[in-house]
Amino acid sequence: MQENAKKRLRFDDNCKSSDKNDGQSVPYIADNYIEWGVEEVSCFLRSRNIEEDHIKLFCDEKITGRTLPDINEGHLEKIGVKCLGERLQILQVVKALVQTTVYGVTKRTRVLNDPIHGHIEMHPLLIKVMDNPQFQRLRFLKQLGGCYFVYPGASNNRFEHSLGVSHLAGELVRLLQKKQPELNITDKDVLCVQMAGLCHDIGHGPFSHLYDNKFLEVARPGWKWKHEDGSSAMFEHLIEVNNLKPEFARYGLADQDITFVKEMIAGSKKLNRHRDWPYLGRDKSKAFLYEVVANKRNGIDVDKWDYFARDCHHLGIQNSFDHVRYMKFMRVLKVDQDYQICARDKEVGTLYDMFHTRHVLFRRAYKHKTVEVVEIMITEAMLKANDYLLIPGKDNKLLRMSEAMDDMVAFTQLTDHIFEAILYSTDPNLAESKRILTDIQCRRLYKCIGQLSPGERINIDEEISNRYRKEIIAAVPEEKLGGKPLKPENLIVQVARFDYGMKEKNPVDNVRFYRKGDPNTAFQLRKDEVSKMLPDTFAEQSIRVYCKLLDEESIAKAKQCFNSWREQNKMATSETGANEFTPIKSRPTPENPPPTPKTPENTNLSLAMD
Repeated sequence: MQENAKKRLRFDDNCKSSDKNDGQSVPYIADNYIEWGVEEVSCFLRSRNIEEDHIKLFCDEKITGRTLPDINEGHLEKIGVKCLGERLQILQVVKALVQTTVYGVTKRTRVLNDPIHGHIEMHPLLIKVMDNPQFQRLRFLKQLGGCYFVYPGASNNRFEHSLGVSHLAGELVRLLQKKQPELNITDKDVLCVQMAGLCHDIGHGPFSHLYDNKFLEVARPGWKWKHEDGSSAMFEHLIEVNNLKPEFARYGLADQDITFVKEMIAGSKKLNRHRDWPYLGRDKSKAFLYEVVANKRNGIDVDKWDYFARDCHHLGIQNSFDHVRYMKFMRVLKVDQDYQICARDKEVGTLYDMFHTRHVLFRRAYKHKTVEVVEIMITEAMLKANDYLLIPGKDNKLLRMSEAMDDMVAFTQLTDHIFEAILYSTDPNLAESKRILTDIQCRRLYKCIGQLSPGERINIDEEISNRYRKEIIAAVPEEKLGGKPLKPENLIVQVARFDYGMKEKNPVDNVRFYRKGDPNTAFQLRKDEVSKMLPDTFAEQSIRVYCKLLDEESIAKAKQCFNSWREQNKMATSETGANEFTPIKSRPTPENPPPTPKTPENTNLSLAMD
């Protein structure tokens, strides 16, 4: 160790370097200061004119290069550096070392020009993770899935979104680190949170949420898998196949820190239900760090901030939420034994704007009826191709698309390219899938024949959907319709859900605020204390019916059946006796005058015709 130290550090007898920089004696910086031992750290501090008494404290605590990034004012006070000025001097010296060799702007740092956040700096370890096939596949995953077939500007991918989330995560945690040094946020914490932001979406499948929310739901019914699980597994795989463990160690990240990153991405597995704190990566004093990338408490996180700004930019929709301003009013406070990220009381209106922006994006873009049609058709094509479009995985084992998430070798190859793989295939087994995708390209899309908005939450499973289709077809006698008969399989019944992110709950109820005059006390703001004009409900549904036949005669018949069905009484939404669909007025025309008004009792549906 002594011999290696002499090779890495060229100090003279007074621990002064033989190299000069602007006339000052500075130590020769090792290529990796993380490998320094206690003696080398002492030698470095001595070269920076730190008092011998304080250097002895570092030796007594056996502080090595690996623990240097974790040093903060609280640690220094605890080990015996009593004077605030001396603590700040030591911190400045250590910070300069860490920033020069690891965390600051170096030759290995990459500066990227992002259209949303401007020029952003990427830490060398983040670059190491980025420059691998497992991460680069995000370039070929559309952020907005089927929206690109409706909004011509919605071409953004998961790649740039991930970079933006990583940048915002670093900005927020560094702001808290500077504003509240008592939180003991280390530079290693900052890097871990940035890494979680970078890798939180690497587990997405083709067309993003279409894969896990639509395709897998049918291909593997009952299978409990989310893209966060895929991201955690892909992160492990990326580190293993690219031999990145030494790189993580080089920047001071151990196995516990890797666990911390995975927990921020996918949450805790809660292996021990008796544990007061379910996480292993950080203790309860760092609970607030788990709210930065994916906030399970109230949904206010940097992931949303980036996709609000980025998606609005590409969709041409106004973003009313200013994350830069909101970030400046955030503090960490202790609430019921938990450390939570809180906000200034005057920013509560900004929060309601944020959740309203989310609602607008879902209603106008993500759940747009034509976007839903496109994604339904892509899902059908994928399901029909699932047994024939096989992907080589580990040991060259061939896997279906619905099995690829079980094997990260195969999953790495699964991107939006499957659209073209099917479209240009000559395999006769893929002919039906190819026809569906060709229809999308030629804009031969299924037709929405009507929408119903139920007053209460309805869960429509496959059984109920089948029943509704049969009831709609039977609503008008076949002999009255004439011509080619409609069949239940010609219709699709689908539910679009809209909320503020927590189903029927108001997410702002889970946010704590502080006042300017009392910044260390957290309190809750009720909705009625904010404004009388805020919404009373925070979730709604739209039941949509589509016709798969595209000729005018079939569409007219389908609409006639739908209108008759919706006007009939006693059409239960489920077998549990939930509220019933009751007659709703259709739009009057000269040929179809308004019907005689009926008693509005129990009316809980409104209609929006296509």
